[in-house]
Amino acid sequence: MPPSAWLTRQMGLRGVVRGRKTWTTIPGDLVERPRDLVQRQFQAAAPNRLWVADLTYVATWRGFVYVAFVTDVFSRRIVGWRVSSSLRSDLALDALEQALHDRKDRESLVHHSDRGVQYLSIRYTERLAEAGIEASVGSIGDSYDNALAETIIGLYKAELIRPSGPWRTIEEVEFATLEWVAWFNNRRLLSSIGDIPPAEFEAMYPSLRRSRSGSEGQPARGCPANGRIAEPFPSGDLLRPARVTPLGGTHSQPSHRSAPRGGRMTVRE
Repeated sequence: MPPSAWLTRQMGLRGVVRGRKTWTTIPGDLVERPRDLVQRQFQAAAPNRLWVADLTYVATWRGFVYVAFVTDVFSRRIVGWRVSSSLRSDLALDALEQALHDRKDRESLVHHSDRGVQYLSIRYTERLAEAGIEASVGSIGDSYDNALAETIIGLYKAELIRPSGPWRTIEEVEFATLEWVAWFNNRRLLSSIGDIPPAEFEAMYPSLRRSRSGSEGQPARGCPANGRIAEPFPSGDLLRPARVTPLGGTHSQPSHRSAPRGGRMTVRE
């Protein structure tokens, strides 16, 4: 630790920070934590074997709003999401409930998250247990322990939130997020699954399973070896959603409306 940092800590001082710092991960220090069952190996041999969850914030003219996502690691499909004006456990729980409603076959499913109090709350962990899902939690303050969930949020911010701002209300963010998730799941091409959309990759699973030569524990053909980011997201190739402000309204248009050649785009995660 540098001497200056040690001195300021001893004197109870800290530097001035420009802007407001917003924390979305508040460690649940008093809560018994599940083990990390993933160990940064974000791969799955089939749908509904491993979900990752995380949340982020979006600045609006009326204050911060928060967005939670649940993603299936096999196809990178977003299976649950929710927008809220509060960081209460209901935000993460509502996203989980949507995922549970959408995915009925959940045998041997692991749910992985960071150590935020939203994911370690009694209500959340009890709901996981009730659904027969095993909880897995990464370490404190290490984004690599939940890298895939962080990647999805990074794409959400880069493709929708930043280029389409400023955001005025929570309703505007919610409507735009709804359209972005639908586009992401059904039309966005991901290089990690063979340059096809998540929904299409999942639809191919029966044939992938029949043609798989390895064991059940090996990733299906087209899955990445370890699920990590191979290289930075190429910002020059971003498909930026058009910001349309009609008379009497301020809705963000979904990015697929301006997508070239049928709305498909190939990028690296």
